[in-house]
Amino acid sequence: MITVTPEAAEQIKFSAKESGINEAILRIAIKQIEDGSLHYALGFDDAISDNDLRFENEGVQLVIAENSQAYAEGMTLDYTSLDNGEKNFIFLNPNDKNYSPSV
Repeated sequence: MITVTPEAAEQIKFSAKESGINEAILRIAIKQIEDGSLHYALGFDDAISDNDLRFENEGVQLVIAENSQAYAEGMTLDYTSLDNGEKNFIFLNPNDKNYSPSV
């Protein structure tokens, strides 16, 4: 479903610890916007429903709502340096019309 890179997992665990969250569950939400591209949101959550998909990758507990699951298939969550030198999470998602695989 979703792959979390070791760099992203390290940052997620660090953020949880800094926030005082012991058993962190990261919720990833994805929705398609008007132009057909995908919009992403993530944050820690403890309100899990029966329709949510819950799984673990790289030692990180993840949850994704049923209506986001199709958009997440084959996606990778990474944490990397951007062109401006800042580090941030990025979503590498072949389901997004703006996705361009690395060469």
